[in-house]
Amino acid sequence: MQKQTETSNKPNLKLPKNKKRLSLEQKEGIYGYVFIFPWLIGLVFVTAGPLLFSLYGSFTNYDVTSRMDFVGLSNYIRMFTRDELFWISLWNTLYFVAISVPLTTIGAVILSTLLNQGIPGMRVFRTIYYLPAVLSGVGVYFLWMQLLSPNSGLINTMLSWIGISGPAWLFDPNWSKPALIFMSLWKVGGSMLLYLASMQGVPKSLYEAADLDGATSVRKFFHITLPMVTPIIFFDIVTSTIGGFQVFQEAYVMTENGQGGPANSLLFFNLHMWNKAFVSFDMGYAMAMSWVLFFIVFVLTLGNLVFAKKWVHYEGGDRK
Repeated sequence: MQKQTETSNKPNLKLPKNKKRLSLEQKEGIYGYVFIFPWLIGLVFVTAGPLLFSLYGSFTNYDVTSRMDFVGLSNYIRMFTRDELFWISLWNTLYFVAISVPLTTIGAVILSTLLNQGIPGMRVFRTIYYLPAVLSGVGVYFLWMQLLSPNSGLINTMLSWIGISGPAWLFDPNWSKPALIFMSLWKVGGSMLLYLASMQGVPKSLYEAADLDGATSVRKFFHITLPMVTPIIFFDIVTSTIGGFQVFQEAYVMTENGQGGPANSLLFFNLHMWNKAFVSFDMGYAMAMSWVLFFIVFVLTLGNLVFAKKWVHYEGGDRK
C-alpha cells in the first residue's frame, strides 16, 4: 500500500500534446529564420539600408567627401524651379516610354502570333528572333552606332537603294530618340517568348467552337487569343514601363562623353541623375531625383493595376 501511495504521489512529468507541438513549431520557425538569414542581411544592408539612406540624403547637401548637412526641401525646390535639365530629361524619358512601350508590346504580340503557326521549321525562326534578347551590353550599342552611322551605316545605305536619303540619326536632335526607340524593337524576342507560351496554352476547344460558328482567323484572334493573353500583356506593360524609365546605358554609351547627345535630346532622367551624382558629386540632389523617379513609377504602376480590372481577362473569370 505504501508503494502504491508513493507512486501515486509522483508528479506527472509528461507534457501536454499541444506543448510538444508548439515546441516543434518553434524549432521549425528557428530553422526557417536560419535559412533566410543571408537574405535578411542582403535586405537590410543592400536594399532597405541604402533606401532609407537615400531618403534622408535627399534632404541634405552631400558631396561624398563632406558630412551631410540637412537642407530640408531645398533639393526638391531647386529641381522643380531652377534646373531646366530636369524638365528636359523628364520629357525625354516620358517620350521614350510613351512610344517604345506600346510599339514593343504590339510588335511582340504580332511576332508571337506569326511564330505560333504550325509550319515546319518554325523552331528555327523562333530561335533567330529570340537571340537578340540574349545579347546585351556595350558591344551591342557599338554595333548599333555603326548601323546608324549617317554616312557608312547599313540602314542609310539600304535606304539609299530605294532613293531615300537617310537622316543623321544620333547626330540629329529630331531623330536621336526615334533611333533609340527603333533600336528597342530589336529586343522584342524576350517578350515574344512569353506571349508564345501563353498562346500555346489557350484551350483548343475555344478555337474548335469558333470554327463551328464560322469565325474567321481575325475574329478568333481578337475574341479568343488576345483576351486570353491579356494577363501577359499587362505584365509586359508594367515591366516595360519600369524598364523604360530606367533607360541609361544606351544614352551613356552612344552619346559623346555621356552628356545626352545633340541639344540634350538623349539626356534621359537616369543619365542626368548620374551626371549629378558622379560627375558633379551633388549626391543629395541626385538622391532627391531618384525619389522623384520612384514616385512617378509608383503612380504609373498603381494606375496600371487599377485600370487592369477593366481590360485584363483571366481564364477563371477572377480579376482580383
